[in-house]
Amino acid sequence: MNRFLIGTIAMTLMSLSATAQSIEDLNIQFHGYAAQGFVYTNHNNAFYMDTSDGSAAWTEAVVNISANPTPKLRVGVQGRYWLLGTTGDEISLDWATADYKVNDRFGVRFGKVKTPWGLFNETQDLDPLFLWTLLPQSIYDITTRNSDLAHFGGVAYGVVNLGERMGDLNYRLWGGEAIVPKNDGQFADLSDAGTGPLSAMAYTTLGGALHWDTPIRGLMIGASDGKANQANVQLQGGSEVFAPWNNVSYFGRYEKNKWMVAAEWNRQAATGSLNLTGQPPTRQPGDPRAWYGMASYKVTGKLTAGAYESQMVDHQQLLGPDRYSKDWTVSGRYDCNQYIYIKAEQHFINGTALSFENGNNSALQPTSRLSALRVGVSF
Repeated sequence: MNRFLIGTIAMTLMSLSATAQSIEDLNIQFHGYAAQGFVYTNHNNAFYMDTSDGSAAWTEAVVNISANPTPKLRVGVQGRYWLLGTTGDEISLDWATADYKVNDRFGVRFGKVKTPWGLFNETQDLDPLFLWTLLPQSIYDITTRNSDLAHFGGVAYGVVNLGERMGDLNYRLWGGEAIVPKNDGQFADLSDAGTGPLSAMAYTTLGGALHWDTPIRGLMIGASDGKANQANVQLQGGSEVFAPWNNVSYFGRYEKNKWMVAAEWNRQAATGSLNLTGQPPTRQPGDPRAWYGMASYKVTGKLTAGAYESQMVDHQQLLGPDRYSKDWTVSGRYDCNQYIYIKAEQHFINGTALSFENGNNSALQPTSRLSALRVGVSF
């Protein structure tokens, strides 16, 4: 992991020192945002917060800096402070990338790079761009955002023009090492039981994605497939092993005038084994299949409204509320000016399969309502 960071930073410094450009010529840019959230649930708790009583323990601040040492080379880095309930309260590195674009048909970026699976993974760190307070949690779980966003390695990308009647084909190929930190959402149950990981988990990842900008103006159809090798993590009093798995998504988006419509289907199937001292090994099967459909409409220049239906069913789990999650959501966003925005969202949730109930110490209710408010400042 460190060698990728060292290589990226070293190339950035060499690129900057090797040019006789002025600061203006380098096109150095600073961007970022800060956002504060509030979440209330009528049943159960959500995202490691005491949301049954209402909680504001959801804070995020992001800053990035980028520069163009040469016309074809762009370098940048993004840091993030985050707090989500009892997790976080730390500064982490979102990405640190050197991007060399030969031409429209081929480019490569390396370092800690965003992993381009699905429709939203590459952009889930850009809160000011979204209507949604929470992206569909069936696929883009906020508690695994750190491990899902990026990997250490590289991405090759480009655009192939298929002609006026066929549109353009955008491709992305990636490979490297993914890191799952100790406070990642997938370890939440183990950590609550006092058997959480002793260190981060690492695994090799390879994959590719295609985005077809069709001849129909505003319509994009795409797919991605990511593969991961076996992963092992040492726990307090044992270990957990994850068998190799795939992450497959099919998605589409259509934009016209003030409307946006999008949908995605995703499957991540993996089998693991849990080995705790003094207990027999436990098989951990998993075959979650998820989808969502969403639509939004720009009511005025400052007001946007939308809704989505998001569902996940784990086909390897026993029948009951723990097997699925169904989330019907209505959202609204108001841009006070070019810097300040306010988001409000209401979720109607059926099932307990996802992380909406993490940290709850009492019996889970099969249905719940979640209200989320988020205020942000961008620059």
